[in-house]
Order: sequence, then structure tokens, then C-alpha cells
Amino acid sequence: MMIPEMPTGDGNSRRHKVLVAMSGGVDSSVAAAILKAAGHEVVGCFMRLGDPDEPDLQTDSTSVGSKSGCHRQGCCSVRDAADAREVASLLGIPFYVLNFRRQFDQIIDYFVGEYNAGRTPNPCVRCNDWLKFGRLHDYAQSIDCQFVASGHYARIDRRYGSARLLRGRDSHKDQSYVLFGTRRQRLEHLLLPVGELEKDAVRQIAKAHRLPVFDKPDSQEICFVPDNDYAGLVQRRTPDRISDGDIVDNTGEVVGRHSGHQHYTIGQRRGVGVALGYPVYVTQIDPQANRVTIGTKESLRSGGCFADQVNWLIDSAPFQWRRCQAKVRYNGGSSPARVRAISEDALEVRFDRPIDAVTPGQAVVCYDGSRVLGGGWITEALG
Repeated sequence: MMIPEMPTGDGNSRRHKVLVAMSGGVDSSVAAAILKAAGHEVVGCFMRLGDPDEPDLQTDSTSVGSKSGCHRQGCCSVRDAADAREVASLLGIPFYVLNFRRQFDQIIDYFVGEYNAGRTPNPCVRCNDWLKFGRLHDYAQSIDCQFVASGHYARIDRRYGSARLLRGRDSHKDQSYVLFGTRRQRLEHLLLPVGELEKDAVRQIAKAHRLPVFDKPDSQEICFVPDNDYAGLVQRRTPDRISDGDIVDNTGEVVGRHSGHQHYTIGQRRGVGVALGYPVYVTQIDPQANRVTIGTKESLRSGGCFADQVNWLIDSAPFQWRRCQAKVRYNGGSSPARVRAISEDALEVRFDRPIDAVTPGQAVVCYDGSRVLGGGWITEALG
């Protein structure tokens, strides 16, 4: 497979010093391999996140691809650090570990705060915005790197004079949604080497380079919630915020009790704890009243949403309605819609047809074909 050179904005291909965010997975490992093969000066970097009580990073290569000795999974575990270190050694590139544990606590505080506020957080997007393409860019500049690279399945298009964020070529792995918050000026210094590839091709490149992570499974968990017990984490961090409350139907009639609204998310069906003789879904969470509302699937549908903390990746915010495709969750499809800016930091989206489970706390990201126009954090679903 031909290894592409990374073009600059003027269309010329040059060699650069590039900091690669290496998570220990196959995607970022192949990103580093592609850049090294293209002749760039590559520096590998692992971001040390997670629990302050976690043991020091291990360098024993026998931990590669193994779960032994590791009490959690994710993109920032001890095992992942060992994997990233070994890949860097095999590629012959320098490798550094940056300690972002203190800053990462901000991500956990955000996560807990959102659940307590009755919203469903997306910590991976926040981690990208605040750390991977925030603090990591600052570090890259401090060591004279012109670019930061990652293993995300998205693309940067520089053909039109300024960088544009595009969907990944592999529609099943596209991660442009989680990059919507990257500031436009950061895109100019971002490389996404695997964005043109499909997952199978990435694994083939890893195998061809004899990288031991070529068959490593993708992480499916939030790194600081390895058991998926979100409410348990919230309770440990803020024990005074979880208490029993009412479950009501759409008429307000009490139909059950819950042990904390933090156990629920909009659109949830399983584990609701109420049997009404027909399928019921969580349709609303009121943290002030500590009340969870359930209803039919039809009552989940929304015609649009408002969002704030907007990041536009186009020349100017569209204060007139603009056609787009809008996506309201990472693992969901996009829907025909229109979007407009209603202030410098807020937007409104209206879907052509109502869609299910528009969830406050999640992001709505707008596209024009493959291009990411921008997005924001959903504050309210509209009828």
C-alpha cells in the first residue's frame, strides 16, 4: 500500500516534525508508522490520565495485547501505555509520557456534573477538545512540532487554502463527530493519517510493520468507568446527590420509584424498572424534582434542538437557515435537517422528520456532505 505524504496548505509535500498521540491501539500506532514511512520526524506521546492511585507505567513487553496485571481497560490504561511504548521502540521513534492526571480530573468532574444535572455527557469529545487537541497542541509547540497527529477516522482537506474537517473514508468507523469541537485554527496543525483508510487496511498495515497491536480489540468503554457503572461513579464522587424519587408517565401519574435519576438516560428502555404492559422508554429527566418520566417510543421523537457552546468550522456562522445533515449521537446516523446560528454561541437545528432520543448533554454535529460545518452541545429537544 502506498504511504501518502502529508501536504501543507500550499499543496506542496514537505517533511515535518510531528507529535503523534499514541494511545496503544492499532489506529494511532499505524498513524505513527505511516508518518514515519513518509519521512517525517515523528515523536510518540502517551497521555497519562486516569486514577492517581494507578501503578506506574510498565515497560514489560509481555503486557502487549494482554489484560494481565491491569485493572481497567480504555485508551489510557497501564497496558495501553506499555503497548504504545513498544510500538514506538519498534518504529524507532522517541516516546514520551505526559502526565495529564490532574487535568483529566476536570473530565471526570464534568462527567459527574452532567449526570447530576440530568444530562448525558460525552467525555470522549471533551477529552479531545480539552486535552488531545488542547493541551497536547501546546506541548507540541513547546518541542517545535509543526503538527499533531492522531489515529482518528476522519480527514483534513487542505485543497481550498484552509483546513476542512471531513468524515472518515470508512463510514462504519467515522469519528468526525467526536472532533467537531476542535478549534478551526487547530485543524491547520492536525494530521489524521488513517482517515483515508478502512479498518481492515489499518490492521493489514500494522501486521506488515510487525506491530504487536495489529489484532488488538478496539476499546468499547469509557476509560474511567471500566465496568460501565456510571451511576456508581457519580455516587462515589457525590454521594449526597443521589436519592430515591418518582417515575411518572406522560400524564404525571406516579408509576414507580427509582434509586437516583442518574441511573437513567433519555431513550433508555432496558432496566427502567416499570412494567406497563407495553414498551416504555425514558423520555425526560428532571433533576430538580428528582423525577424520571417514561412514555412510548412515539413520545421520544423530537423535531429539533437547541445547542450552545458552538464551534463553527466554516468561514462564518449561518444566521440564515442552511441545509445540512445533523447527527445527535456518535453511533447514530445523520438526518436531513436545517441549521441556523441564533447567537455567537448557540444554534438551532430542525429535522425534516422527527427523530428519536435527542438527548441534552450530547452533541449535535452538522454536515454538508462529508464536510463538518460545526456543532454544539444539546441543551433542549424541541417538539
